[in-house]
Amino acid sequence: MQTILMALMGGLAAILTNKGIAVFNDGLRPIIPEYVEGRMSKRDLAATSFAMSFGLVIGFGIPFSLSANILLIHSILLGTDIIGTWAPDSKKGMATAGIVGALYGLGLMYGLEFVVNIFEKMPVNFLSDLGKVGDPIVVAFAAFPALAVAYQFGVKKGAFTLLAAGIVRQLAVTFSPLMLGGLEVNVNPEGMALITGMIILLIFATREKSSSSNVGDLVSVFSERVARIKKNLPLLALMGALVAAATGYQILAGDPISLNLMKEGALNEAALAALARGIGFIPLIATTAIATGVYSPVGMTFIFAAALFLKNPLLAAAAGAIIISLEILFLDNLAGLLDRFPGIKKAGDNIRTAMSKLLEVALLVGGMNAANAIMPGFGFLFVAGLYILNEIGDQPIVRMAVGPTAAILVGIIANVFALLSISF
Repeated sequence: MQTILMALMGGLAAILTNKGIAVFNDGLRPIIPEYVEGRMSKRDLAATSFAMSFGLVIGFGIPFSLSANILLIHSILLGTDIIGTWAPDSKKGMATAGIVGALYGLGLMYGLEFVVNIFEKMPVNFLSDLGKVGDPIVVAFAAFPALAVAYQFGVKKGAFTLLAAGIVRQLAVTFSPLMLGGLEVNVNPEGMALITGMIILLIFATREKSSSSNVGDLVSVFSERVARIKKNLPLLALMGALVAAATGYQILAGDPISLNLMKEGALNEAALAALARGIGFIPLIATTAIATGVYSPVGMTFIFAAALFLKNPLLAAAAGAIIISLEILFLDNLAGLLDRFPGIKKAGDNIRTAMSKLLEVALLVGGMNAANAIMPGFGFLFVAGLYILNEIGDQPIVRMAVGPTAAILVGIIANVFALLSISF
């Protein structure tokens, strides 16, 4: 079933991109109408897609997937973006995109397993140490609501939010497990800290209101593009079902934070992280969908949270289809809501920024810890050096991927040293 899921998911995602229905890369989505409406050639679209997505697959998706042996969604859907845009715009091209996309999905699934098996047979098996990359994330992710508050409402309110989240976390550590009516209930400290921070952020955000209707005007101006998304609802719902089912099988994760929590077996905490991320992506997905007529194959990413909460692939598939359908059906209403509460829209942007900044720090620390566990001393030197070189070189590798990538390279270097009988 997992094999079938990965093949169907890869094939359908490539077809959706080929037909201009859904694109995963947020930066590529606004470019699709340029081709659909005849202002860009197929060749230019394909080249743009490759330039925007290939580096992220190699430098972002694959390293995270290897660190946990769980596929990060970026690995597959950024690849299918490339496949879909390169396939010809015809029935034959659509079939080609579907077949190549399916093979790509299968290749990722079994290729990752193959690479893991190779690493296990190396003189220095560094996969267990590589898992340390995600250790800081498990605790640090609860701090991002405070960072989002600081970005939007100032450092003082951000510090207050961080302090409140920290106090709640320590109370959870002190009093967990709770006894409720003779039933023992374990309370996750990081989960409680996250919920506290998100509540404070939403309280601050909902206090900002507006009487204007800029986003509502956007809906009326792009009504044809909204109608195009709704016309393709069945295909998008099917895509949501496939992604949610794969997440329910725990072979797929929607973001690095939930991926590392899934690796630790903390599914409820992973679901909370995915839910918070979904809130952050509402404004981006909603506004770009309305303006372009192109949706995301994972919708507003709530399907990942639903799948992790349900923990059952069949129920997750049904939930995934329903959630994306509701997102599309209420797209107009959602735009109006965002317009009435501009603070929530800004909060979404700040949540994404805060999560990115937090991941950059946590993954750099995690990468250094993992690399140093593999090669004591040299690991710290190599990761720090690579990070600085990456900054000087205008970031050929995205910042948050430097730590995991460097840790993998240190593992390979350790094996080369072992083969050459060089001590480390």
